[in-house]
Amino acid sequence: MPRIQPRPIPADLETTLRADGFSTLEARLYAARGILGKAELEHDLARLLPFTSLKGIVEAAKRLADAIASSERILIVADYDADGATACAVGLKGLGMLGATIDFVVPNRFEYGYGLTPEIVELAAQKLPDLILTVDNGIASVAGVLAAKARGIDVLITDHHLPGDHLPDALIVNPNQPGCTFPSKNLAGVGVMFYVLMAVRAEMRQRGVFGDQPEPNLGQLLDLVALGTVADVVKLDTNNRILVEQGLKRMRAGRACAGVLALFTAAGRDPRRATCFDLGFTLGPRLNAAGRLDDMSLGIACLLAGSESGALPLAQELDQMNRARRDIEAGMRDEAEAILTTVNVDDAWSISLYQADWHQGVVGIVASRVKDRFHRPTLVFADGGEGEIKGSGRSIPGLHLRDALDLVSKRHEGLILKFGGHAMAAGLSLRAEDFGRFQQAFEAVCRELMPSSALERIIETDGALPEESYNMDIVTKLDSQVWGQGFPAPRFHDEFRVLEQRVVGERHLKVKLATRFGLVLDGIRFQHADPLPATVTAVFSISINEFRGERTLQLQLDHCE
Repeated sequence: MPRIQPRPIPADLETTLRADGFSTLEARLYAARGILGKAELEHDLARLLPFTSLKGIVEAAKRLADAIASSERILIVADYDADGATACAVGLKGLGMLGATIDFVVPNRFEYGYGLTPEIVELAAQKLPDLILTVDNGIASVAGVLAAKARGIDVLITDHHLPGDHLPDALIVNPNQPGCTFPSKNLAGVGVMFYVLMAVRAEMRQRGVFGDQPEPNLGQLLDLVALGTVADVVKLDTNNRILVEQGLKRMRAGRACAGVLALFTAAGRDPRRATCFDLGFTLGPRLNAAGRLDDMSLGIACLLAGSESGALPLAQELDQMNRARRDIEAGMRDEAEAILTTVNVDDAWSISLYQADWHQGVVGIVASRVKDRFHRPTLVFADGGEGEIKGSGRSIPGLHLRDALDLVSKRHEGLILKFGGHAMAAGLSLRAEDFGRFQQAFEAVCRELMPSSALERIIETDGALPEESYNMDIVTKLDSQVWGQGFPAPRFHDEFRVLEQRVVGERHLKVKLATRFGLVLDGIRFQHADPLPATVTAVFSISINEFRGERTLQLQLDHCE
């Protein structure tokens, strides 16, 4: 059973924030998240970290400015997730505004796999590029860069993933590369590309390229930067919150690009009330569906569309793909949970699952769901063809997943064919016959690297929500804040009486709850159809539900006991 634990609140910081003008609830929430003052919540663009401390960015800007000046053909090689798609669209639009001759390729994950591989270079070479520009990939592409150079093609890498032991022989912009002093290590791939564009514009300004003409407004791209940043679940530090807030402002003002507006329409959401939830759980999954089930070129085409009428059919196709993805995921999740009934998960420190007929594009989502349910680092594999299996993993606090895979790789040479990723998510490939050996090796490393306390699932909350805070104004204000990874949205816990309950959509429980002080509210518990007892202690978030023009408060129940 998970343990509910209120977040610690530094009393002196809470007092400081109240003196700074925050309400009692706000001071409590922000103190628990380490906010030191109002300045950290001021999201104007002037507060963005300058690009100058990004290692390699000045050289990269000069190379791109030279390419633009001499009409070289630039080819973007993108990743096939939402971050890669938005980074590609930002690169295409931004460099296009700056006068570049530019095109793109995005690998089909089922044919080529991830990154700038020699096979992708061969595909890219058909477009006769002078310069390959990677977005959201490339930091591990040692062989790919060598293959490009052998063909006389320059390579410029923009990425944010953690590097391996050897770097490619290329110009690199990545806040996580050795020697980079950029203060925020949490930029998404799309954020890195946006910073590169700012540096290129500054270089061209210095060269006098713009003359008396107005400079391109790169702020037009911030809706895409916000979408990719939230969808990639990077930590929303102060710098990322600025990027996201500015993008949300464009959406709410109706100034998002046609593709983003079409994604809102296809999802039945109102961009005038855009939140981080929309980006992470509504638009992001629809965009990701193309890369998971088919080809991300469709998603990129949607983001590049010049009008909403042109973008809407593409967004609707992405919506249908996302529905298909959900059906595939549900079947795989049911099969995974059936397999786990034969295993004593309590005695395991990790979960590794493989079934040959699972869908390769959905293994990451299934790993995330299994990890959430059992609170163990989880890797899920599907058949990758030619005797290989390809897996995707999700971790829990206490285990850096990429480092764990690195240790397995070093101890068992040749066991992992390739791998890469972050602390909380990673991908890898193995030979099918090695799955059992890998399962044992990964379990051993998890036992070594993780303290046993990490296996206890702790649900952190912000305590009880005060009676006076159950009101529209406060909830609207909370909804408008930039919440996300590393800056979690407010979540509370309290005791409720269950007045009514019914199953909706086969998997979800709709309830009517009474608070300790007599207020009656609607609630929803997603992915749980089991009935609740008459009284429950619930962990919940509060939001505004809109139905047929009526706005009411609603509780989303994340955990009940």
